[in-house]
Amino acid sequence: MSENATTPVTLSDSDAPVRTMDLRASATGHVLTHAELKALMPRPEQDSGTAASAVEETIARVRADGFSALAELASRFDGVEQSTTLVPAAELERAAAGLDPAVRAALDESIARARDFAAAQRPHDASSTFGNGAVVTQRWVPVRRVGLYVPGGLAVYPSSVVMNAVPALAAGVGSLALASPPQREFGGLPHPTILAAAHLLGIEEVHAVGGAQAVAAFAYGIEASGDAAAIEPVDVVTGPGNIFVATAKRLVKGVVGIDAEAGPTEIAILADDSADPAFVAADMISQAEHDPNAAAVLITDSERLASGVRAALAEQIATTKHHERVVAALGGRQSAIVLVDDVDAGLRVCNVYAAEHLEIHTRDAKETAARVTAAGAVFVGPYSPVSLGDYSAGSNHVLPTSGTAAYASGLNVATFMKAIQVIDYSEEALADVAGHVVALARAEDLPAHGDAVLVRGVGQ
Repeated sequence: MSENATTPVTLSDSDAPVRTMDLRASATGHVLTHAELKALMPRPEQDSGTAASAVEETIARVRADGFSALAELASRFDGVEQSTTLVPAAELERAAAGLDPAVRAALDESIARARDFAAAQRPHDASSTFGNGAVVTQRWVPVRRVGLYVPGGLAVYPSSVVMNAVPALAAGVGSLALASPPQREFGGLPHPTILAAAHLLGIEEVHAVGGAQAVAAFAYGIEASGDAAAIEPVDVVTGPGNIFVATAKRLVKGVVGIDAEAGPTEIAILADDSADPAFVAADMISQAEHDPNAAAVLITDSERLASGVRAALAEQIATTKHHERVVAALGGRQSAIVLVDDVDAGLRVCNVYAAEHLEIHTRDAKETAARVTAAGAVFVGPYSPVSLGDYSAGSNHVLPTSGTAAYASGLNVATFMKAIQVIDYSEEALADVAGHVVALARAEDLPAHGDAVLVRGVGQ
């Protein structure tokens, strides 16, 4: 394989710091297989080994010491002193009352659209009837209680409150608890915009807890201690976070359900020469500003577009607020401009990459989007940017990352529900299949299985 496929392009300081990967057959010498493409996909370097050790210790401490562990970790990592993690109801009300009117209107609209889409997602019960009183039903029921995590860190995410809470509420979950890191500048409470969003959604239980310790507290529960309120264990934990949060979710999976182990955010854009370079560059930058590990990948068959996007990136990066963060993200190995032979080849790359967010900027964007088989969410055409989905589209922005969209789905109503199968057979219906049950039981050398049917006096 030619080195052109993986060697970064060296750029001057005035250029956008993003490498080029040439995956065209003329550069690689042959059409790359699925396995070869998968090995070449731009991904961030992450060492989860150190995180796993630290998170295991944190989980063990929270399980053993309860609130005292949470308080010590809040002091160490967040610089706050706590007598309880529970945010008083008055603080939620105060935060909502002090919300900027424009932000309030935006949140109200986001909530309304998300609720409408979530209501449409709710799965329906299904049943089959086999005659003589034989009925098998699948019944969907909500989980009892969920823990929703909303990160702090480099940004404030009231939109994540909406995205986590709305599908849980639509599922009919009866008990919701939300955790978000305590902020020293806000008196040890989570950011007020987070509190305001929780209040707008009717979430009454909010805890000032961050990181892996929040996941541990949700999974195993915290007993009341002195002034500290209890945290009842949950059935499902959802929400994005850093590598420590993702690792904690992996470690408690099985004790509770989780949505996913979210990695750094990512955008892929499939574009031909009809795309607007300024639009493409702006959307790459919008993801890159999340995190130095964020990924932005342009997949195109047009060298002219690639050149135009480079120029637009250089121009827009110069004026963007989080310049250093954006440059770090675009310059990392997780970001690239990928050259392909044509749109069909680009689709193959998209389906191998399995992006969290995939934008389609091609002449026939709707038709192209319909051929995508692996993506967390697909944004069709020049006027459906990822930032629309982050806030106001009605879709959910908690999506699978790091290629897991090949098999995983974004957060949705079914995340907070479980399917229970109900088998209801009459005596006559059991008699119809008794011989089959006995035959299969004996074939598996489990004769007592057959005897459990025969003892009922059917099939003899």
